Amino acid sequence: MQQESHAIIIGGSLAGMLAARVLVDRFDRVTVIERDFFPEQPVPRPGIPQSRHLHILLSKGKIILEKLFPGLHDELVAFGAPRLDPNSIAWFSPAGWAPQFSPDPNDLIMFSRSLLDWVIRRRLAEINNLYFQEGGTVTGFLENTDRPQVSGVSVRLRDRENSNNIREENLDADLVVDASGKVSQTPKWLKQIGYLPPPETVINAFVGYATRIYERNDRLLDKSAIFAGSAAPFRTRGGAIFPIEGNRWLVGLVGCDRDYPPTDEAGYLEFARSLPIPMIYDAIKDAKPLSSITSYRGTENRMRHYDRIWKYPENLAIVGHALCAFNPIYGQGMTVAAMDAQILDECLQKQRDRYPEGDLTGFGRQFQKKLAKLHEIPWMFAISQDSRYPGSQGAKPDLGTRLVIEYMELVLKALVNDAKVCQAFLEVVHMIRPPAILFHPKIAVKVIKQLIVDS
Repeated sequence: MQQESHAIIIGGSLAGMLAARVLVDRFDRVTVIERDFFPEQPVPRPGIPQSRHLHILLSKGKIILEKLFPGLHDELVAFGAPRLDPNSIAWFSPAGWAPQFSPDPNDLIMFSRSLLDWVIRRRLAEINNLYFQEGGTVTGFLENTDRPQVSGVSVRLRDRENSNNIREENLDADLVVDASGKVSQTPKWLKQIGYLPPPETVINAFVGYATRIYERNDRLLDKSAIFAGSAAPFRTRGGAIFPIEGNRWLVGLVGCDRDYPPTDEAGYLEFARSLPIPMIYDAIKDAKPLSSITSYRGTENRMRHYDRIWKYPENLAIVGHALCAFNPIYGQGMTVAAMDAQILDECLQKQRDRYPEGDLTGFGRQFQKKLAKLHEIPWMFAISQDSRYPGSQGAKPDLGTRLVIEYMELVLKALVNDAKVCQAFLEVVHMIRPPAILFHPKIAVKVIKQLIVDS
């Protein structure tokens, strides 16, 4: 009798849950190991410290999630996610007010990260071959002594009722997926079993958030949502206000290059008043706060180059922020996690076509190479701004990257006065069109005109 196939996912955040949704169609049993005990309601939890802050699901991510979870959009609306009028969204870009345009004009909704995670977790709980191991901390990889492969994980399990009740277990698996986020211990665990850790690239613009929830009051704001971006290298402050479920506003203030927004009442309001546009301050100065002010500063861009490891163990895959974490100010994280899951599914299908009996030889290395290619564009987008702040630290862009950065600066200036350029730019940002469209002659000629204006 054939042995039951088993996949283990380390981490129950969004990247882990999306990977789980893919793997349940490929393995007899899938186990998600999560350090936290999941809350019964859509509220923040310790394992996702950024969950209280701004999260945007780009159009590409929305498309993928709807394929993985049909009807997800309507379910979020049923749980209170407000619909937004695309013509009532205002974006103050680095070069000024942008023309109003949405890449998803039909049905745009906003919601908290906690609601999205909770709704997806509810869906996954209905799948018979998926198991959540809550209160579990993975402590290392198990290694197959006969072959260079990861064969499972060692895990420390806490009891929900008595946290002092701890037991250790070894869990075997045919595939281990690390979706544990930026705190991933895979580099250390690889060293423990005789492999080199991956090289890393880190670019840190020292960006900080301060976020607060307010009672929504549309009399204080004549737009459905406002985004005011920072502008490297000298405009370090930005902010956003948009509605979420529960008739609430989520307000986030952002400071770059160590210009962190304060977390005290007076300082928070003063920071909001200092933004290049007055509307966010005008809306919140008389609004009713529903939460304390919370901060988050773990915003560095970090790429772990597992695709460059000469000796890579079989049966191991790395996804999400465990592999590549972007400055969250650009709103790419959730969508890239969805794209990672999509690539995971595609690579597993190709592996099955090659080895119908389920052999995973070579899968891990090929998968990491595919993800490295996928992440090039969102990485370039993030560092093109972050590397321009005077106080940023980390690897500096090469000549080719600098040329792209300069071109993108012209695009940002041109889009303020040209709706076609703005549309093309936002379609690229939302990952529904390739960046090459920004170099199409119809767009490039408009951008070059901007160069002439600047000169």
